[in-house]
Amino acid sequence: MAEQINLHSLKPAQSGKGRKRIGRGLGSGKGRYSGRGIKGQKSRAGSHKMRAGFEGGQMPIYMRLGKQRGSTSKDAMPIGPFRTSTAPVNVGALDRFDEGAEVTPETLVEKGLLKNTRIDVKLLGSGDLKKKLTVRVHAISATAREKVEKAGGAVSLLREPKVKKQKHRKAKPAAPEPKADAVEAVKPDDEPTSEQPEAPADEQAREVPPAETEEA
Repeated sequence: MAEQINLHSLKPAQSGKGRKRIGRGLGSGKGRYSGRGIKGQKSRAGSHKMRAGFEGGQMPIYMRLGKQRGSTSKDAMPIGPFRTSTAPVNVGALDRFDEGAEVTPETLVEKGLLKNTRIDVKLLGSGDLKKKLTVRVHAISATAREKVEKAGGAVSLLREPKVKKQKHRKAKPAAPEPKADAVEAVKPDDEPTSEQPEAPADEQAREVPPAETEEA
């Protein structure tokens, strides 16, 4: 027989925990400073609304420590604000598919290999594959592609891989060729010539042929 309910036997369904009563005198244990101590930032109103990692204005720990090396550009995955990730699936896990089946992110979720289709899928080459499958994923490693094609299957990507732009270095301008007039001006005057210079007139008069002197 159920116990009869009366006013003196009423009880709460679940015992409630009373809130902490502060500032009610020294005898309460939480009087005077109400458990906040004397002065300081944390004794003020609104002091517990500080953001995570705030250290009172001093240099926070995440800025004092060294940073991970590498660029934070879009090409330098997965570092920086452009962080991306893929859901890895190994080739050895595709044995649960039937021969000739089509492997897509949706069928991977049905087989329990993925939780959802929000993240891009990348097929990796760990394990062996002996079934002919048609694989449609977002990315695939070279080893995985080789194993799928070796088993007679086919691979198609749901998203074309990004082609990295090659940096073209500007060619240095060629030195200008010297002009012909400038070459002639630089040419020295003392350059030897094939023609011998004529002797002065005084020297020609002094020279007497030896035959004429004997006759005289």
